[in-house]
Amino acid sequence: MKKATFGAGCFWGVEKKFLNLKGVVSTTVGYTGGKKENPTYRDVCSGDTGHTEVLEIEFDSNIVTYKTLVENFFSIHDPTQINAQGPDIGFQYRSVIFYHSEDQLQIANQTIQELTDKNIHNKPIATQVEPATTFYRAEEYHQKYFLKNR
Repeated sequence: MKKATFGAGCFWGVEKKFLNLKGVVSTTVGYTGGKKENPTYRDVCSGDTGHTEVLEIEFDSNIVTYKTLVENFFSIHDPTQINAQGPDIGFQYRSVIFYHSEDQLQIANQTIQELTDKNIHNKPIATQVEPATTFYRAEEYHQKYFLKNR
């Protein structure tokens, strides 16, 4: 099993888009990229921790490729928005890929270049690509939110 970590706005919606993708073994929403240890949702929403709301995916690379996950990531949000997604505004809602290997770094950057070359969005891609850091699992009521709150 391998991991992928994406931030694309509110983590509830990001998780919903990946839950049923073939090859995704598990999904966990949480926070990463910031300076505060063990942040709470309230901490992250304050915008003071430097964390981003993210989805951590465990996937079977024999069934789904990392490239497919990255392409799915770009299809579910507007990667041209800076520190926002729709009504969610702030650094914690930024578009970001946290890579877990050099291969993931190359695939993320290659995909961004492909999207840029195709000029699909008519604006520059704002998605940041950063090394994965400590992942903090969000509170239980956030996990599988859309399944719990249909």
